[in-house]
Amino acid sequence: MCINAVLQKKAQNIVALNVREISSFTDYMLICSGETNRQVQAISSAVQEYLKKEGIRPLGVEGETNAQWVLLDYDDVVISVFQEEARSFYGLENLWEAPRMEIDDKAVEIKQLNKDMH
Repeated sequence: MCINAVLQKKAQNIVALNVREISSFTDYMLICSGETNRQVQAISSAVQEYLKKEGIRPLGVEGETNAQWVLLDYDDVVISVFQEEARSFYGLENLWEAPRMEIDDKAVEIKQLNKDMH
């Protein structure tokens, strides 16, 4: 569901990391980019709206005002929406040796494999 939400607003360079085996704070990290502050904010809002319809609310949201890096904490999934410059600076997806899935920017929707995962 999270991937489909970011795809709605044309997020770029979408990477999902399965950090379940190596992290104590989350199971999955979803990292993506937007070109402008406005797009980063739109992606963040789309995620929150999409998941709210499913009855899922974030534990925390950080960085929406600045919109260089917005962090959405959904407990088992942590979503980082970056502007590309900030993403390159922090290199978040390179911090973990974890199984990764890269999503084609042109994808419209990812089929849900397991209804329990979001």
